[in-house]
Amino acid sequence: MTGFRRLAALLFAALALLIGATACATRPESAIPAPVDDPASAFPVRVQLGDQEPVTLTQQPKRIVSLSPTATETLYAVGAGEQVVAVDSYSNFPEHAPRTELSGLQADAAAVGAHDPDLVVVPDSATELAEGLRAIDVPVLLTPAAADLKSAYRQIEVLGQATGHREQARDLVSTMREEIRRIVADTPKPPEPLTYYHEVSPDFYTATSESFVGDVYSRFGLRNIADPAGGPFPQLSEEHVLQANPDLIFLADTECCQVTAASVAQRPGWATMDAVRAGNVVELDDDVAGRWGPRVVELVRAIGDGIAKAQG
Repeated sequence: MTGFRRLAALLFAALALLIGATACATRPESAIPAPVDDPASAFPVRVQLGDQEPVTLTQQPKRIVSLSPTATETLYAVGAGEQVVAVDSYSNFPEHAPRTELSGLQADAAAVGAHDPDLVVVPDSATELAEGLRAIDVPVLLTPAAADLKSAYRQIEVLGQATGHREQARDLVSTMREEIRRIVADTPKPPEPLTYYHEVSPDFYTATSESFVGDVYSRFGLRNIADPAGGPFPQLSEEHVLQANPDLIFLADTECCQVTAASVAQRPGWATMDAVRAGNVVELDDDVAGRWGPRVVELVRAIGDGIAKAQG
């Protein structure tokens, strides 16, 4: 009898194993728990942007100071916002970012170091500050201005890697690429390329196709009236703008200088320009137009809407 019970128990155990194995094999993939992502396991990492000095981070930074408005936007967009303890006075997006009186151009190492950072992100022009921070063993990542969308995507991915959010950064870049591709593809194509003027300030500083924003415009096949001036950000004469008579005018000085489509129409001679007469003066958000972070999709959408309206 004992042998029979033992045999029955063995058969029952074998049946249970078979049922369990079959259940695992047939269980929907979505029901299988995904492996837990451990950002800390990605460290140490060595990151670098352009020809700047590489930075080695031995562990995931928990106290980040960002002195670049574009970097601040990116850090929050990739999921590193909770690691940010201080940002510069110009980092106004997102609104809840911990703004301070710090400046990437004027802050000294002692003022930044007072926030006890384990990573500081600064513009590549802040070389003196970077040297001071390195002298007190604070890792510093220098971020150059993006020359085009490709380098903007690269910067987002590097910031994600440096903060332990590599996958989130890659997903963000993928989403941005697809959104921009779709907007450009859906924007009506004119029979002939339209010309445009992008105003950075009311004294006719502008951006050519050599700039980041110029690269964005080029995706739509637009022709920039400032390109003959050379350089990324030349100052044009008012006569040059009037004679060029662009099909579209984009204003990136609406916040800083309160320039509007209505005020542009009041400038001497501007009411006769094709863009002004047709109502093809587009008011942009200064910050969105001047940064190369995740909100560049909003800039692309505004440009696309302006082009579509000009052909409507």
